[in-house]
Amino acid sequence: MAEKYSLQHWIQKAQDEHTSLYVIGLQHQIQAMEITAEDLLSKMLTALKVMEESIQTGLIGNRSKGGLVGGDALRIQNYFHSQPERSVAGPVLNRAITFALAVGEANACMGRIVAAPTAGASGVLPGVLFALAEAKGFSREELVPPLIVAGMIGMVIADRASLSGASGGCQAECGSAAAMAAGAIVSLLHGSPEQVGDAAAIAMKNMLGLVCDPVAGLVEVPCVKRNAGAAAQAIVAAEMALAGVKSVIPVDEVIDAMGAVGKCMHSSLKETAQGGLAASPTGLAWTAQLGQST
Repeated sequence: MAEKYSLQHWIQKAQDEHTSLYVIGLQHQIQAMEITAEDLLSKMLTALKVMEESIQTGLIGNRSKGGLVGGDALRIQNYFHSQPERSVAGPVLNRAITFALAVGEANACMGRIVAAPTAGASGVLPGVLFALAEAKGFSREELVPPLIVAGMIGMVIADRASLSGASGGCQAECGSAAAMAAGAIVSLLHGSPEQVGDAAAIAMKNMLGLVCDPVAGLVEVPCVKRNAGAAAQAIVAAEMALAGVKSVIPVDEVIDAMGAVGKCMHSSLKETAQGGLAASPTGLAWTAQLGQST
């Protein structure tokens, strides 16, 4: 049996070689994909372009086909622009949740998105990356290294646990996206490899056990708003890690625990729309209404 990917191994390798996780990830991906560094960086820039475009698509305010979501990203943007003094979140968090919602709404409206790591969790990573780019003046090229670090974290989660809501609940989708985004933030702000691991671990711990309960089986409610919540968790975790707060449980063990929790979850809480919010009176009413309209 092949040895599973280990983020702790890569972190230790980066420390031993006095380099960054980005360099380790770049080397690994070049070898695994059998492409040049230039080709890989070009692919990352393309992904970032699609992410940015999906934010703009979501900010148009279109409603989804199911009618459950749409317009909330635009609503938050307008609220902040018109009444910034009333914002509880502040500019970076406000923009992160706005952008995360926008991508989630673009997905629900069948817009083009980057699964990061899944379509249902596609808003988290773009939300935090482009909020920080806007606030701190990072170029799209400067977002490439943290995107590669996020990909490393996602690879480890996919190998050791799962990225699928049907397999592990929403902890495997939005929880994984939060871990990836938290690590990406730390990388972008030049934190240490160890701090990247701490951020990813803290973010995932904070979302451990999250169920997948899509109303009417659609990736709309509560999925889109969970993207905003996961973006907030990523920022919280990154802030803690950058301040020197450590995860008592190592990141690989947190990922393993998430996988174990997912296996313990009842099937009604894993994307079947049979439990959780999907089984609430309002959720069932929407299911009946949407079933009649199709």
